[in-house]
Amino acid sequence: MKKPGNYSRILVTSALTYANGDTHLGHIAGSILPGDMFARYCRLAGYDIIYVCGSDEFGTAIEMSAIKEGISPKEIIDKYHFANKKAYEDLGMSFDIYSRTSSDIHSKTSQDFFLNLYDKGLLYQKTEKQLYSEKESRFLADRYVKGTCPVCGFEEAKGDECENCGSALSPLELINPKSTITGDTPVVKESTHFYFPLSKYQEKLEKWIDSKADWKPNVINYCKGWFKTGLKDRAITRDLDWGVPVPLEGYGGKVIYVWFEAPIGYISNTLELFDQKGEPEKWKDYWFREDTKLVHFLGKDNIIFHAIFFPAMLMAREGFVLADNVPANEFMNLEGSKQSKSKGHAILVKDVVKKFNPDSIRYAIASNMPENKDTDFYWEDLQAKNNNELGAILGNFVNRTFVFAEKYFDLKVPERGSLEQIDNVLIESLKSYSKRIANYYESYKFKDAVGETMNLVRDANKYFNDTQPWKAVKDNKERCSTIINICLQLCHTFAVLFNPVLPLTSEKLLEMLNEDKANFSWDKSYEMCLPDGQVLNKPEILFVKIEDSQIEN
Repeated sequence: MKKPGNYSRILVTSALTYANGDTHLGHIAGSILPGDMFARYCRLAGYDIIYVCGSDEFGTAIEMSAIKEGISPKEIIDKYHFANKKAYEDLGMSFDIYSRTSSDIHSKTSQDFFLNLYDKGLLYQKTEKQLYSEKESRFLADRYVKGTCPVCGFEEAKGDECENCGSALSPLELINPKSTITGDTPVVKESTHFYFPLSKYQEKLEKWIDSKADWKPNVINYCKGWFKTGLKDRAITRDLDWGVPVPLEGYGGKVIYVWFEAPIGYISNTLELFDQKGEPEKWKDYWFREDTKLVHFLGKDNIIFHAIFFPAMLMAREGFVLADNVPANEFMNLEGSKQSKSKGHAILVKDVVKKFNPDSIRYAIASNMPENKDTDFYWEDLQAKNNNELGAILGNFVNRTFVFAEKYFDLKVPERGSLEQIDNVLIESLKSYSKRIANYYESYKFKDAVGETMNLVRDANKYFNDTQPWKAVKDNKERCSTIINICLQLCHTFAVLFNPVLPLTSEKLLEMLNEDKANFSWDKSYEMCLPDGQVLNKPEILFVKIEDSQIEN
């Protein structure tokens, strides 16, 4: 395996998906697609890499969905875990494991983590005032409460966060709090909880963040905003029925708070992956060795958890690697408004993959990825990207090349004869293209990577037009043979370079070229890999035109 810079291996995570509803394109743009594209590139580059994701299945959001649907939390998570897992598979995601935080292995890992900090004397207990529903005879966790934000006046603020201004809140800070379940006004009662001393790690976290010169400005600025106001210790237990139980006697009815327990899912999922492989100790290589590159992909609403809370937990636990990068994306909105499962304003993955080519969806999102600012998804953009770029540029080049190969060379790779300057210029450009695109992937600039790959296809189309094989086949068939040979070699190049964003198309191209995976690597993307005389398979249309009628609904 190649080494990625100063590292020996890479561990990639995408933010765990809440299993309280169907996943939508906002999730894809925020954390799932960039993680998958990066992981696919890393595999092609020959790096030792694993890609971990799964369902986040505890917390009040799950209980609330269960209450709304009139079923148990277990039924909710089973329903949406498997539905979202299938949706991701249909969209071509390539996780090494997609597990769940309701697993026994996750509960044990979370409880062991808790006990490690408890045994070190790091956790402390504090009696605090909480909102209590007399109607339901229970304490109300933050997501069970809504009210007016004391910062901006937004009337639908949640008990832990205001979606309007982004302020972190506690239920007691809300003005006119109401139970989201019954609508009644709660009373204030006392409850005792364990706290994690987050404030103790501010200096370490600041020093660590200051060392990250290559992080996105939005992530750095977000963290510095929290540091400026001062980190406060946070409760890590809750009075709930649904969650990982606190592993101490005398604490029945208390669970580990989901903000603390959920990111441990990355660790438990890695442990589970290598347990399945029959290498139960190998997970430690990815979490305890300093030559591991850990990369968290997420949306901006998860920055606090991955850039401050989780690193502080790992510092406290000691020995764990910290993130090399947290390339958080902004939001991809739906035609001007934020996508939201709870508000029903979202494009569900399970629906859109039935209607359109999954690769077209991936391409439309990747070429408009919200890397540094919010972007918008419009159906007309999907249509334009599919028809005017994937179809008219990539699909057109491949189709023209195979038409010539079938009509004039018996569907075989024709012989490559002597090269002219125009041939050499194009062939020599492939290595620099490959290197530039790789640099974009390694610096998390996915829009640029996709754009540069399509630029190469534009060059290929120009080469086809300038060499005029339709004339050469009449006047100099040997010359035509060389042109079509080079064009077929370019199809192999595209199969490799487009794989991170167009995996299904990549597989189709390999099948059409009758190529196995022997030459399927980044280092081979700029080489002339197809031998003269290789038999090709029948071509197929890669991208079907999207009609106006298909996007009007």
